[in-house]
Amino acid sequence: QSCEHNILVIGVPNVGKSSLINSLRRLHLKKGRATAVGGEPGITKAVMSRIQVCEKPLMYLVDTPGVLPPRLKDVETGMKLALCGAIHDHLVGEDVMADYLLYILNKQQQFRYVQRYGLGQPCDHIEPLLKHVALSQGRTQKVKVLTGTGNVNMMMLNYPAAACEFLRDFRAGRLGRLTLD
Repeated sequence: QSCEHNILVIGVPNVGKSSLINSLRRLHLKKGRATAVGGEPGITKAVMSRIQVCEKPLMYLVDTPGVLPPRLKDVETGMKLALCGAIHDHLVGEDVMADYLLYILNKQQQFRYVQRYGLGQPCDHIEPLLKHVALSQGRTQKVKVLTGTGNVNMMMLNYPAAACEFLRDFRAGRLGRLTLD
């Protein structure tokens, strides 16, 4: 008599639950992915049907949307979850997250960002860092300025795009290996 195992996969958003299921399926069944994955929270929207990941023993996994406690114990916990991608960036604000990330990098003496963005030394304020990120990554935007003599097109640094780039570099490990707790 054969026995089957049904396992529910749960955890905070964006930690790789769907990726784990797909990897187990590839490893044991040599089949392609069965569930969508992405680098942001909210890809898995509902509890899906069982996904077979192994033949012997017969094993099924069920993917679930990420779960967070209804109330976070403090703002810092929320910021750490946001930096890890468990909370959508726009809900916290990329500029606020970039500022907190700079604080954490400096506190842990992780100064790889200095060389990456062409700074002379570590900095405590986010604006000079975002300026260097924007310059080094070509993050600019064309804006129309109204003057007394007419409209003038100017190129300005795109600070929101620079903040997003800074967060992407952190998440990709380009600013060093870092533990937030």
